[in-house]
Amino acid sequence: MSWSGLKKSLNRATTSVMAKTGNMGDRSSDREFEEEEKRARQLESKAEKLHKEANGYAKSLREMMAAQVRIANTLEQFYDESTPIGPTGQRYKDAVTKMEAGARDEVDASYRTAVLEPIGRYYAYFPEINEAIRRRNKKYLEYDHAKSKVRKLVERPSQDSTKLPQAEHEANIARDMYEAMNAQLTSELPKVIDSRVAYLDPSFEAVVKSQLSFAQDASNTLEGLRQFFPPEPQGYELAEQADGILQQMRELTICGLA
Repeated sequence: MSWSGLKKSLNRATTSVMAKTGNMGDRSSDREFEEEEKRARQLESKAEKLHKEANGYAKSLREMMAAQVRIANTLEQFYDESTPIGPTGQRYKDAVTKMEAGARDEVDASYRTAVLEPIGRYYAYFPEINEAIRRRNKKYLEYDHAKSKVRKLVERPSQDSTKLPQAEHEANIARDMYEAMNAQLTSELPKVIDSRVAYLDPSFEAVVKSQLSFAQDASNTLEGLRQFFPPEPQGYELAEQADGILQQMRELTICGLA
């Protein structure tokens, strides 16, 4: 870094510290920008969370379907062709394997295209916004430092009569650069914030449709297996049936050997 660049960096750092500690009488203030910046930060936080949750949903869906396939593989091992319900174990395994493949295709195609990628692009835009705010804040500190320099020369005139006009000229340049960038951001940040609904509407609709499609496909696929099971018992009947089977197991000779 050149001496000039180092000097400017030190000046900005000093100005920043003085501004934060309230020791700068000429500190500029722009409540409108500060409010818009606050809203932008809040929107970024929400976009980050949405991006995380959207990816988490896709991951959870894959994990749930993989778990269904694993439990189907395990259940199938408990039955054989000799039992009335035995063939249904294979049918269930085939059904959930098909569902898993369909869900994987849905997530990797439609959901990724309509939800994950648009939300990802939206979230990736915020580093550019933050960089623009950083540049604006840099000009803000340079302008405050230039004003402070003018004030000091007014309060303690220099023997060099050219210093004050030069300092005023530099302050005017710093002011124009700061005000131009500040006005641009103050004008455009609300547009970014207001655009969130129109941008995210299609993705929101895609999330709902994706969940509906998955639920309907799962219902239709599993409903086809209902006919292979006996009529559904009442809750107390199911409990009595389970208790009866456990009692038969207790009565076996092997249980009395323990």
